[in-house]
Amino acid sequence: MFGLGMPELIIILVIALLVFGIGKLPEIGTNLGKAIKGFKKGMSDTEIDVTPKQEDKTEKKQ
Repeated sequence: MFGLGMPELIIILVIALLVFGIGKLPEIGTNLGKAIKGFKKGMSDTEIDVTPKQEDKTEKKQ
């Protein structure tokens, strides 16, 4: 996992506990999980529309 061993992960967890506190970590984990899920969903959508949008001719006259 990114070349990180157990001691490095424990140090990162301890620093996160000190910075954010015990109460905020579940909220941060939930938001991070939702963000990763949304990113994966966005990457898996294969249909991408790259055609330019047609402008309405009435908007050009104004």
